[in-house]
Amino acid sequence: MHSPFAASVRIVVFLLWTLLLIPPYAALLGLGRIETCHRLACRYWRGAAWIVGFNIVVRGTMSTERPVLFVSNHASYLDIIVLGGLLDAAFVAKKEVGQWPGIGILAKLGRTVFVDRRPRKSLEQRNEMLARLGGTGESLILFPEGTSNDGNRVLPFKSALLSVAETIRVEGKPLSVQPLSLAYTRLDGMPIGNGWRAFYAWYGDMTLLPHLWTFLGLGTTTVEIDFHPVVTLEQFGSRKALADHCHDVIARGVVLANAGRVPVVVAVEPATVA
Repeated sequence: MHSPFAASVRIVVFLLWTLLLIPPYAALLGLGRIETCHRLACRYWRGAAWIVGFNIVVRGTMSTERPVLFVSNHASYLDIIVLGGLLDAAFVAKKEVGQWPGIGILAKLGRTVFVDRRPRKSLEQRNEMLARLGGTGESLILFPEGTSNDGNRVLPFKSALLSVAETIRVEGKPLSVQPLSLAYTRLDGMPIGNGWRAFYAWYGDMTLLPHLWTFLGLGTTTVEIDFHPVVTLEQFGSRKALADHCHDVIARGVVLANAGRVPVVVAVEPATVA
């Protein structure tokens, strides 16, 4: 099942791909070409998805409004590769991610919004997100669980992370929020059961490098993304109700995808995802 040779090749190609893209990205970032940076970042993550063996299946309609707060479940650091190649948006991550070897550098170059998720820091983190959404008009990708999970379920959402939806308005209209479900469903065409999902999900006391080495030695993985209808806080009256709605539709999407109870769609190669 695990191929050390495949893992070694993928690591080398991934590093070469990263070294190739970082210089032009850093130059564009220094020139303030944010939109171009986002396009280049999407290309980078699509290439990374191809390198690690992801086939990405997309259902639903991705919002084309800007800015948008994309809300997703969170199983692993691998989610960043998948969503980074699909969405023209910056990630919101806990501040510890900025200190991780390698990943921290990529996150900073990708203009990730780092937040301190302690309750007493909630106002500060909201202001940072507001500065991106309202100031630069950038869309953001948020994982409201606050941590990764085992890939079989969706943890309760922290409604405080959706507080920006209470404040920001775009041309007089409430901020658009789009929930999406992400699930790792097949390995070389065979369904991934609950036990196998640990090769993709990263949680608890798992160690990053051994987990990454094991994953990179696997075959081709099908990742399913379901974009759910766009909503606003005004439809629900409070951020808690908005968080509950997003949680419910995302959790249902994950369960259906894991169970193989969604329409069969031809896989979309990362390089061709729009």
